[in-house]
Amino acid sequence: MYRIAKKEILNPTVTFMSIEAPLVAKKAEPGQFIILRVDDAGERIPLTIAGYDREKGTVDIIFQIVGGTTMKLNGKNEGEYISDFVGPLGNKTEIDGVKKAVIVGGGVGCAIAYPVAKELHEVGCEVTSIIGFRNSDLVILEDKFDEVSDRLFRMSDDGSWGEKGVVTAPLKTLLESGERFDVVIAIGPAIMMKFVTATTKPFGQKTIVSMNPIMIDGTGMCGGCRLTVTENGKKVTKFACVDGPDFDAFTVDFDEAMMRGRMYADFETHAREDACNLFKKEIK
Repeated sequence: MYRIAKKEILNPTVTFMSIEAPLVAKKAEPGQFIILRVDDAGERIPLTIAGYDREKGTVDIIFQIVGGTTMKLNGKNEGEYISDFVGPLGNKTEIDGVKKAVIVGGGVGCAIAYPVAKELHEVGCEVTSIIGFRNSDLVILEDKFDEVSDRLFRMSDDGSWGEKGVVTAPLKTLLESGERFDVVIAIGPAIMMKFVTATTKPFGQKTIVSMNPIMIDGTGMCGGCRLTVTENGKKVTKFACVDGPDFDAFTVDFDEAMMRGRMYADFETHAREDACNLFKKEIK
């Protein structure tokens, strides 16, 4: 059992939790993920590590309430426990030798992007961060990004926060002005990462994306997280859990990844409705 040391509501649909998991905290690195179960009968869900404290033995997660399991997890409070918390899994984000980088975060993907930006900042890298949200009500981690960024571009779809527009707009402006970076790291919805890739590719700007497909066991056994990438002119299958989650953006078949990501949308809707009805019964 793993104790919830801290819980904070970041916005109406996104929640922060700090989980007491000393063995995971001891080995965790930016870019890696964990798999948890809320209770013994629950499903396994992957969540990227949003931070860690090796001394306290805690690991931070930030999740969006999109299905039944995340709704159940959000129903837990500080001091309560979840059944399983396994990790760290996947490969850490490679930052060796990176002196100048752009971090692009979209929506709840900013929770994954922040620890990468923080790690780069701490090793002396010049960090430019571009973060985007649909509107001001959904903004998370703005102050934290501000602390670790040499430049911070704030974008919102409706203009209610920062500049009106998409995250690719300032990125394209930077590249068109002649700036080049050791790497651009994009983390967020697949459609966002696809357009970031389309923006950087004409400039030959190295770009890494963090893929978060459907995942079950986290060890490459189930095949649920498979992706198609192109290597040496040939399409090959990779698994996000063991080969990623970071991939060379120019090799990823985003259209296939998005299609597979929509396969269980109806299931998640029904699971969320069932969980919501269960909570209503408990309240009564």
